[in-house]
Formats: sequence, C-alpha cells, structure tokens
Amino acid sequence: MKGGRKNLKRDTEEVSLNFEDGHAIMEVLSLRGSNLIEVLDSQGKKSLALFPAKFQKSMWIKQGSFVVVDDSGKVKALESGSKVTCIVTKVLFYEQVRALRKLPDWPEVFKSTVLDDSNGSREGETSQREENDLVSSDDDDDDDDDGLPPLEANTNRNRPIELQEESDSGSDSDS
Repeated sequence: MKGGRKNLKRDTEEVSLNFEDGHAIMEVLSLRGSNLIEVLDSQGKKSLALFPAKFQKSMWIKQGSFVVVDDSGKVKALESGSKVTCIVTKVLFYEQVRALRKLPDWPEVFKSTVLDDSNGSREGETSQREENDLVSSDDDDDDDDDGLPPLEANTNRNRPIELQEESDSGSDSDS
C-alpha cells in the first residue's frame, strides 16, 4: 500500500482528533461537482470547499456528513475574488463524530442533527419520494400476497405500436 493511502487509512481509524489553528468542523450541505462541496460552518455561514483529489476512490462524502476543513486562507481567498474559501483536510466518520458530539466545544448549530450509522448522515429525515411511496402503499389495498406494492410502469422504454384491426364486413370477399 502506498504511503498516501496508508496515511488516509490510519487517520480514519483514529478516534481522537487534534485540531490545528485554522481547522474547523463543517457540515456538508451539498455536492457541487468537480470536487467542490458546499459546507456550513459553526456560525451558520455557507461556503464552498475543495475536496482534494487525494481522497478520490478512497473516501466518499454525502449530504449531512461532517468534515474538517482548513479555512486559514479564507480572508485571502475572498479578497482575491475566489469562491472556494477552504480545503477539506479530513473526513469524519460516525465514531469520530459521536466522540466529538460529547465534547463541550461541539458547535451548537450541529447539535440538532441526529446521526445515522453510515458515515455521519442524518437520521429521521426521509426524502419526499420515500414519503410518497409510504403514503401510496398505505392507500393501495390490492397488494399481492407477498406484501410488496405493485410495480410502476417502466418509463425507459417506448410502448410498442398497437396495430388496430379494421373490421369491415365487405373485406372477406375478394371478387
């Protein structure tokens, strides 16, 4: 295993975290693409952060995850007109976030989020589609014996053209 990947793996197993000057915990609000993510800091301000290429194919984040970012150059980046103000230095996993939540210096903004077991995501928030599926499955009384809701129509394929048979009474005679 190469040195970079080995160090990343070692950092994920470490539960206690040591923060340097200019490092802060932020919550991922959305993924913007091209290694850019929108994050929320402890004061409730949104900003863009760069997710470095060294994390590619080894660590993944999703909305609601927590990361440690280096925002020491934030003022300088804003003065130069750059929209990206900080760089992700570490991805926090469930065990690390759980340990940090018990500390008194955990930001108040993040105390309202309830964690799921998978990579620090929020629990209890169902998407609109999941809620619609639950409502529609409660309304349908014609479920099969297996308890599953009926299948939806496949919208990825075109319907075959239905040929209509014309029924003419005079078409049977050829003469």
